[in-house]
Amino acid sequence: MSLLLSTDATPAGERLARWADIVGRALVPMRVTPYGAGEPGADTAAVVSGRVVADRLGPLRLCTVEADAQRLTRTRADIARSPRPFVAAHVQISGRAELRQDGRAVTVEAGGLLVHDTTRPYTLDFPEPFACRVVLLPRHALDLSDDDLRRISGTAVGTDAGVGAILMPFLATLVASAPSCPPAVADRLAAGVVDLFGTLVAEHPRPGDDARDDLVRRVRDHIDRHLADPGLSPDTVAAAHHISVRYLHRLFEKEGITVGRYIQRRRLARCARELLRGGAAGPGVAAVAHRWGFVSSAHFSRSFRGVYGHSPREWRTLKAAAFSDAVDDVAGV
Repeated sequence: MSLLLSTDATPAGERLARWADIVGRALVPMRVTPYGAGEPGADTAAVVSGRVVADRLGPLRLCTVEADAQRLTRTRADIARSPRPFVAAHVQISGRAELRQDGRAVTVEAGGLLVHDTTRPYTLDFPEPFACRVVLLPRHALDLSDDDLRRISGTAVGTDAGVGAILMPFLATLVASAPSCPPAVADRLAAGVVDLFGTLVAEHPRPGDDARDDLVRRVRDHIDRHLADPGLSPDTVAAAHHISVRYLHRLFEKEGITVGRYIQRRRLARCARELLRGGAAGPGVAAVAHRWGFVSSAHFSRSFRGVYGHSPREWRTLKAAAFSDAVDDVAGV
């Protein structure tokens, strides 16, 4: 059942304190300052009026906020008296919002999506009357590292494409329709929001190409070290690097090859090199295939022919050891 909290019936002299109490109850405790207060020529008697419709969806807190221009500041003191950790997904409906957290400063207009972490100080400026919808996700419900959350907190998420384009209208609609959701449906929808948000974090660009290139190098090294493991797959590679499979695939889109195909090519290159050692007296084809992670000899032979143009046995016969240094180039990796 929705809870409506409003300053409408509050005397002007008490309205600022009432609004701060409403914000603290519906969202998290924060300091409220009428916009422009303290600046030269500002109206020292300025007050803030507003209303919040608050609801819950499973473990999620949902709020629709409509209010006058103001600044909301969450300080270390506020965090100390209300330490329960949330991650806020903030959809701007009207007006402008400016978020500062972790040394970042971003601004969104209507239709923008902000993300901030309630366990670290932040400031939200609304320089004009505004409306927004906020979803508070409990930190414990998100299967994300602290580094991942720090990477996205204090940012504006693009809503023109990718997961942001799905999440923004979904959140806006969800907050408005939550009161009509039966409990069983609410729990399913809440789980969907958590999954979508996790995907959003995984897809959020990492700072700078250098960071991306370093991650790709580490992924390549990991694959080379584990080629002999038949269980090596995009899932295990992603898990080892604490990223989503979706983000792993995005990394390799820029490499011009899928992750699965890259693993296969590296295995084939190792097999080709080993087949050239020792000539006819070398290890058998099946033994080489199994040594480098191929479970099926028939699949290995088909894959090998597809890359090298010959069966493994033909390759061994036709190629000399002098060509072994060129195997990686032939494989295209």
